[in-house]
Amino acid sequence: MLSSQAFVKVHQYDVVLDVLLVNQTTTTLRNLSVEFATLGDLKVVDKPTTANIGPHGFYKVQTTIKVTSADTGVIFGNIVYDGQHSDDSRIVILNDVHVDIMDYIKPATCSESQFRKMWNEFEWENKITIKSPIETLKEYLDELMKGTNMQCLTPGAVIGEECQFLSANLYSRSSFGEDALANLCIEKQSDGPIIGHVRIRSKGQGLALSLGDRVASISRKGKKATIARV
Repeated sequence: MLSSQAFVKVHQYDVVLDVLLVNQTTTTLRNLSVEFATLGDLKVVDKPTTANIGPHGFYKVQTTIKVTSADTGVIFGNIVYDGQHSDDSRIVILNDVHVDIMDYIKPATCSESQFRKMWNEFEWENKITIKSPIETLKEYLDELMKGTNMQCLTPGAVIGEECQFLSANLYSRSSFGEDALANLCIEKQSDGPIIGHVRIRSKGQGLALSLGDRVASISRKGKKATIARV
């Protein structure tokens, strides 16, 4: 039996995978290599090398993945090695590693005119309809900013805890210079949930979809929350 364990480290624009392989058998695993592939704006830097692992031996592999945008990325991996016979090739599929875009999204500010200009120029929009059990509009706005790393650009968006309606613009910028805009329109129903929608716009589709998933996850924190995406 071959066991493996991977440690994931994020260094600015690099994702480093440290993989430990342990040969738990009494035979030598020959021509073993760890291969990685990616989905999204990720690039594998290191080429796979081969090695032999003796009985009960171990082997360490380090691979660097370059991140080039804040789009959601997935890293796939597998281990290939020969058994006792040269024609006895075996493959072990590793669990996928998902890159968290929040490592590359930071709150930012811009003027109202800059926001309107970008809003009109950006062609990708993701609209998420919300029904959330969160009790106040201010609490929802705080959760939204925390969950998406976006900055509220609307001064006095919430006036008091009893406010029934909220409309606000939010903005963030990625480490790669990508802009993300959001417009939040929600209302608090009497003795009911918060309803409304969030519209997210960006120049690229991937960022708009990824931030939309983060918005949806905020409402999923409540057991009674339902999400409908348009």
